[in-house]
Amino acid sequence: MAEQVFLAVDLGASSGRHVAGRFDGHRLSLEEVHRFGNGPVSAAGHLYWDVLGLWHHVVQGLRAVAGKFGSRIQSVGVCTWGVDFGLLGRGGELLGNPYCYRDSRTEGMLQRAFEIVPREEIFAQTGLQFMQFNTLYQLLAMRLNSSPLLDVADSMLMVPDLFHWLLSGVKVNEMTEASTSQFFDPRRGNWATDLFERLQLPTRILGTIVAPGTKLGPLLPAVQAASGLSGVDVVVPGSHDTASAVMGVPAESRPGAEPDWCYISSGTWSLMGVETPSPVVTPQCQAHNFTNEGGVGGTTRLLKNICGLWMVQECRRCWNQAGAAHSWDDLNHLSAASPPLAALVDVDDGSFLAPPDMPQAIRDYCNRTGQTPPSSVGAVVRCTMESLALRYRQVLGWIEELVGRRIETIHIVGGGAQNQPLCQMTADACRRRVVAGPIEATAIGNIMMQAVAAGAVASIAEAREVIRNSFPVVEYLPQDCDSWDGAYQRFMTIIGGQK
Repeated sequence: MAEQVFLAVDLGASSGRHVAGRFDGHRLSLEEVHRFGNGPVSAAGHLYWDVLGLWHHVVQGLRAVAGKFGSRIQSVGVCTWGVDFGLLGRGGELLGNPYCYRDSRTEGMLQRAFEIVPREEIFAQTGLQFMQFNTLYQLLAMRLNSSPLLDVADSMLMVPDLFHWLLSGVKVNEMTEASTSQFFDPRRGNWATDLFERLQLPTRILGTIVAPGTKLGPLLPAVQAASGLSGVDVVVPGSHDTASAVMGVPAESRPGAEPDWCYISSGTWSLMGVETPSPVVTPQCQAHNFTNEGGVGGTTRLLKNICGLWMVQECRRCWNQAGAAHSWDDLNHLSAASPPLAALVDVDDGSFLAPPDMPQAIRDYCNRTGQTPPSSVGAVVRCTMESLALRYRQVLGWIEELVGRRIETIHIVGGGAQNQPLCQMTADACRRRVVAGPIEATAIGNIMMQAVAAGAVASIAEAREVIRNSFPVVEYLPQDCDSWDGAYQRFMTIIGGQK
């Protein structure tokens, strides 16, 4: 077949990029055409996303793609982080900048919600992990703060839905992104409107939910004129970036056998879980605070949202802001030279969500838990990465309990797959084979979902075969495991066993 080109617009919390996927019918190759920075903007005591600035960069990237590939571009799809949203008024008026999920206005909202609808009922309707920044609690905060925007809002679009609307003019809510809201019922595949109404939130803002692979139509004429692209369809991928990343896992399905692998989509956050054919909404799932999010091909992503490399990223930012110039390689070398398994922390402790000084927050946690705080840069980095690997071990045990079988292989995809020390620590701590890669799993999954929608590949299983044949992976086998067993017992004592 003639080469086809599919375009992924991959928006992350710190950067965005346009990645072209060139597919010849057998192999996929990637080319990053445009990259730009992103990050929350602090204004008037709140954190927002500069959505119009991001749209400017999206159009710039489309122009760059048009100049390079022209009429070979078949379609474009956008994926982003979850939970955040924009409100539109009548006539498509964007009502303010979307808030960033790290904004402090949702503090205390979980308890306020539970006072109206018990925790158990919310979980029974949504099957979602409780996190204070879920869309449900963001909207509840708006209502309790008497936000006028809710009074005039006509529709709610999650962040990737906003960009699909700007590209195509079609307002829909893509399913995998909707499933991060905590007012989506994964068993019915639709909004949990009863929950919404009980919290006195306006159901009129809830739109039509569509599945990954849905074609919305061509680019708007104004977008075609601004970008130079024509004949290009807008196709929604798994628009929650983790859904696309899981689509990009190069796992092999065995006919008639249940999958013996789990995934970690590793970056600022670590999303660790398994694909299941249906939601797992059980007391055990609620007790372990797992989540049932939508996946591609009608699957469910049963997963745990874990603080990933955020802590190291923030430490590096603090050190470099103070005058250092640490590269990632520098930090790994300093970490390797530090004593192993010394201080351990709960990476999901609330004190690490958005502290002004992450290294100090780590030292404070160690002091509170009766440990000697890490004193050097390398010791701080080693503490965070070893603690993250031990958290993976804890979550792996819960996954095996929930699905009732042993997991043999952990697939690590995303940017964290490049972190060789963390990958080896994960293999050692979990006593499991680790397969790392591809790094670009989110863009790959986005592109291959578009290829499935176009009929260029017949199925998701075939798409994963293309991925296996197109991108290298690195295998890590467990090595020094005994010392990790003792450290795990200490870790469990420190964090209190359940979280």
